[in-house]
Amino acid sequence: MNVSPMPRFSFRDTPALITGGSRGLGLVIAQQICHQGGKVALIARDAAELSRAKADLARRGGEVLTIQCDLLDRTQIQSAVQQTIDGFGRIDILINNAGIIQVGPLEHMVREDFERAMQLHFWAPFELISQIIPKMRKSGGGRIVNISSIGGKIAVPHLAPYCASKFALTGFSDAIRAELARENIRVTTVTPGMMRTGSQIHATFKGDHSAEYKWFAMSSKLPFASISVERAARKILAACRRGQPALAMPWPTYFIIAANALFPNLTAYVMKKVNRFLPGKVDQSGDQARTGADVCGEE
Repeated sequence: MNVSPMPRFSFRDTPALITGGSRGLGLVIAQQICHQGGKVALIARDAAELSRAKADLARRGGEVLTIQCDLLDRTQIQSAVQQTIDGFGRIDILINNAGIIQVGPLEHMVREDFERAMQLHFWAPFELISQIIPKMRKSGGGRIVNISSIGGKIAVPHLAPYCASKFALTGFSDAIRAELARENIRVTTVTPGMMRTGSQIHATFKGDHSAEYKWFAMSSKLPFASISVERAARKILAACRRGQPALAMPWPTYFIIAANALFPNLTAYVMKKVNRFLPGKVDQSGDQARTGADVCGEE
C-alpha cells in the first residue's frame, strides 16, 4: 500500500488566532508568524495594547486583525471567532496563550481567584476550541497550540489557582489530541518553565505583597530555569509546524517533570522545604490583590 507523505505545513498565508496576543509571548509569536508570511488575529482586552501591537506588526509587513475581547465572557469569545472568520475566511491555527498569574499564600486566596484562573486558562480555551474545530474540519485540518506551564505538571506553593487551572488545561489538551488527530487537527501542549517576559509586572500578588513579588521576580530570571521569549516563540512555532504532541522548555523542564513522575514523594518533600522559605500569611491587608506594577512602583 502506498502512503503519501503529509504535505509540509507552512505559515505563509495561514490565518492564526492568538489569545493574549497584544504583548509578551503572544506578540512575539505573532511577529514571527508575520515574518514568515502568515496572517494573525490578536485577541486581548486592552484596546491601547492592541493598537500598539497592530502598528508594530504592520511595520513588519504583517496582515493583522485585532479584536478587543474579554475571554471571561463566552459571548465575546464567540463573536471574536466569527470576526476572525469574516476577516480571514478561515482559522488554520489557534494558539491559546492568554493567562494570569496569582501569587500568594493559600490563606489569602478565595474561591473567586480559582474561578477566574479556571475561566481564563481552561474554559476560554475550551470555548475557542469548541467553536473552531468544526471550521478546521471543513478546511481539512489545522493546528491547536495550548500554552500551559510547568505549573500544569508540578504543583508549586503560593501558585494554587494558577496550578489548578493549568493542570486542567494540560489534561484537556492531552485528552483531545488523539481524537482530533484522525481529522488532521494536530494539538500541541506546551509546558514552559519560567519565561523572561516581565510577567511579574502583570501578575497579581496577595499576602506580603513586596516579599511575594521579590521571590517571584527572582525565580523568573534564573538562567537554568528560564528561557527568553524570542527563543520560546521559535520553539513553539517549530512544534506547531511539525504537529508535535508536546513541548517542554527549557531543557531542565524535561528533567523536573520526569523526576516528579518517577519520584512524586521526593518532589512533595522538596516543595514542602521550598515553602518554608516563602513569605507567610499576614493580616487582612494581604487579602487585597495588587499588581506587580503597583508593588514594584513602591519599592
